[in-house]
Amino acid sequence: MAATIKDIALRAGVSVSTVSRVISNHPRISPQTAKKVRAIMQELNYHPNLTAKSLVSKSTKTLGILLPKQADVLLLNPFFTEAMRGIVSYSTRAGYDLLMIGPPSNGEELEAVIRIVRGKRVDGILILHSRVNDPVIAYLQKDGFPHVLIGRSEEYPSTLTVDTDNVAAAYDATHCLIRQGHRKIGFVSGPPNLVVSRDRLEGYRKAIREAKLPERDEWIVEGDFLQESGFRAMSFLMGLPDRPTALLVTDDIITFGIVRGLTELGYRVPDDLSLFSFNNISLAELANPPISSVDIGIFQLGYTATHLLIADVEGRSVADRRQIIPHRLLIRGSSAPLNPRVKG
Repeated sequence: MAATIKDIALRAGVSVSTVSRVISNHPRISPQTAKKVRAIMQELNYHPNLTAKSLVSKSTKTLGILLPKQADVLLLNPFFTEAMRGIVSYSTRAGYDLLMIGPPSNGEELEAVIRIVRGKRVDGILILHSRVNDPVIAYLQKDGFPHVLIGRSEEYPSTLTVDTDNVAAAYDATHCLIRQGHRKIGFVSGPPNLVVSRDRLEGYRKAIREAKLPERDEWIVEGDFLQESGFRAMSFLMGLPDRPTALLVTDDIITFGIVRGLTELGYRVPDDLSLFSFNNISLAELANPPISSVDIGIFQLGYTATHLLIADVEGRSVADRRQIIPHRLLIRGSSAPLNPRVKG
């Protein structure tokens, strides 16, 4: 006969309510009591009926993660896997499960979110990217459903968000290239409908204008967060009669595509073109040459976002609804002082 919660309580010498609190990871239960109760649960092979418990408490102890694209494309960019590492780290510690919310075949993210929310399958939703005029955030705001955004919402400033100051980060990285003597600096952006792309373009332009450097529309190229975008951007920019001597690139993965293309064409980084990138994924330091990159604390973005969402779900007040993770510049071999041989 399967053990019950009463059996656990009797064996541990505690009340049934105490066992229930241990199962729910209640913060007021001492570590010693929790350890003792869990040991007895394991000994008696007891597994709580979480479905029945959720019907009583009206809590699923599950968080939804809205994926920006289909999973096979998503996993090509380490930004999302590192953010997921932070999310999993905190959610596991807090006793929450995770449910991936992928858009259906027609790509309608809103449809998937409405289905999950109305089905009461999660207690809150983590959104991994911020878009301009995002219908998902509009729906969640109107419904009053707990959610947190990794990024920034232009239309809903009261949204709970965790972000990098991308304007300041792009300004700092561009200014670093300026200090190295570059006067012709281009920018390779992400999709224009993403807030992060707009913010980094704004920071780049701010630095260029303050330094009174040439601002050329053809030196700004848009793409996706994939190597192929970097390859295409490199092919276009290096074919210009008056090309940049340095590039600020909005993602390390795009930078890898640029380096690959330059190498195939016989160019050298940074001798022929300096590169400064974003995200500081683990492979950036191992590249040849190592990539100069803005570390935006990807793990901490995911970890902090999960912490804030769970606090909101559990009714704990969140004083600062927009939290900023500090950035830092890591200057490596891909960016260097302007080569006198390069026409700058």
